[in-house]
Amino acid sequence: MTKKHSKAEISDTTKTEAMKIAKGTQKPGQTKEQTKLIAQGIEKGIAEYKKREKQKSRERDKQRKQELKAKLKETEMELVEEKPAKSLTFLPWILLAASWIGFTSYLFMSK
Repeated sequence: MTKKHSKAEISDTTKTEAMKIAKGTQKPGQTKEQTKLIAQGIEKGIAEYKKREKQKSRERDKQRKQELKAKLKETEMELVEEKPAKSLTFLPWILLAASWIGFTSYLFMSK
């Protein structure tokens, strides 16, 4: 089964980064609890940023796929509009006649 991530789940890397930032901006006299709360706020900010970037990436990918589909459809329409050359329309009939001539000559030669 796949595990779904809840909004509360934040990676250990993000937590570590957030704590480094919080300690780096720590003011004199600031308690560990205050620093921890600041780190949690930073964690949420990072998580929100990543979430938005992921959404933007999905939207860009969707747009790119739609553009590819449109180009493919346009190309298909151009191919359908093209008419085959006249000489190619008789090719199947010529091949059919040649195969029958070959078949009948084979029958007469084998007797």
